[in-house]
Amino acid sequence: MALLINDECINCDVCEPECPNDAIYQGEEIYEIDWRLCTQCVGHFDEPQCQVVCPVECIVVNPDHRENHDELYLKYHSLMAGSNAD
Repeated sequence: MALLINDECINCDVCEPECPNDAIYQGEEIYEIDWRLCTQCVGHFDEPQCQVVCPVECIVVNPDHRENHDELYLKYHSLMAGSNAD
């Protein structure tokens, strides 16, 4: 289940640096999450760090990209393997 940032976002800038997969970026109006990079911090932390630091609780499950824990863990491994290929 990749996450998404809804329109309650206040652009406070605290979520972006917390993402271990660099999935969060500044969109045209608010921060956005690249669902292809989001693992909900599986493989890194016990809970999504962006949700932990968000002061307005605007980061929710993306209903268009539902993945279970095992799928997120496989995505994490795939992302880590790709980052080591440099």
